[in-house]
Amino acid sequence: MTGNINNLSRYSREDSEKSKLIKEVLKEYKPLMFSKCYFKEVSLDKDSYKESRIDADVVNELDYNYSFDEVVEKDKAVLKSSLDEATLSKYCPKCGLRYPKEEIVCRHCLVHLKEFSDKIDVGDIESNPHFIFNGQNDYKSFEELLNGNNLIKINEFDFTIDDYSTILHDIKSQAFVYFNSLVKDNEIDFDELDILEKIILFIKSFVKVEFKSSGSQLGYFESDTIFIDDRQTKSLQITTLIHELSHFLIQEILIHILCKLLDSTRNSLTESLVTFILSYTHFTQLIDEYAAHNVEGRFTIFGFQDYSSFTQIEQRMDGEMTKDEIEITKSIGNTFAVSIKEILESLIDKEMREEIKEQFLIDVLDRPNYAALVLENCQILNDEGFIKAIWLILNDGCEVAASNIGRLVSIHEG
Repeated sequence: MTGNINNLSRYSREDSEKSKLIKEVLKEYKPLMFSKCYFKEVSLDKDSYKESRIDADVVNELDYNYSFDEVVEKDKAVLKSSLDEATLSKYCPKCGLRYPKEEIVCRHCLVHLKEFSDKIDVGDIESNPHFIFNGQNDYKSFEELLNGNNLIKINEFDFTIDDYSTILHDIKSQAFVYFNSLVKDNEIDFDELDILEKIILFIKSFVKVEFKSSGSQLGYFESDTIFIDDRQTKSLQITTLIHELSHFLIQEILIHILCKLLDSTRNSLTESLVTFILSYTHFTQLIDEYAAHNVEGRFTIFGFQDYSSFTQIEQRMDGEMTKDEIEITKSIGNTFAVSIKEILESLIDKEMREEIKEQFLIDVLDRPNYAALVLENCQILNDEGFIKAIWLILNDGCEVAASNIGRLVSIHEG
């Protein structure tokens, strides 16, 4: 597998925006020298403000150092807003306008008002999105799917960057159809949701979400479902959901590409084949994991990035890949991450990213740690290099899969 990886390095270029941002943070990072400064916990009672030491050199980067007066005024504004709206206990399911409890009908939409207490819990909403790709062929067995002619088609790889853009657009379009249905069918006022509820609803436009309360994993993606531990803080649930959704989207992108190459209808066989390709070698595991970490990091405040699952794979390899080859896998992961972030930022805009940041500042008690930023690779592949990388992933993966039908059947039968 890795024999052809090094050829991809000549197609890479620096992601200058990401590189500049990381350098600005890291130049202030002094792991052994901390100065005194204070982070003030939000409260209206001056005596209850607690002081905790954090790195003074980076505090401005994270907006920790609100002055006492600024924090108090912010709290007062929130409190005043709550008091003003306390008597508005009903809402219009069509326009979202709020009404006092004695009102019955929306004056503008002429529809029956609902009580806020009757609003559905986003976590309880069931979703079952299916992403469609229709082709002339509908293979019924792995032997059929991976026949000699199909392996030749995959090797020839008649696929362009325009085809790739079309696939991204199709995935995004289908997700937003599901998203709109979830909002309308459940009569949800999206603006009234907190940031975790917004993210959960968006995630449910792509996959099922189930909550777990056992095991050490923060969350994981399996088949068509993300399992998330709701014992976590809201901010960690958000970034875990985004990380796991990234795994789904990489798989989804590759399924669509495979179906395009083979003019095949998407079915459980193509899904199982791509699951195998992303898991059978450390090369694809690293790409998948690094891309997911990169996307997660886009929605995490600096100092709380986490590359633990990527480094765990590295440690298991025991010299299987050279340092340069690992850096190239990071570049491939970065390039996939660009596409995934484009899909997610269609909804998770600047305003929602600020809400995520505010949630982190509420939840996080640990000192920010910038050491993880050293693991960042700021190289992305140009269009030609990226197409070659996808060819390498699918061509090598399908060749190996054709000789491991039993493993594919095992994945398919679950």
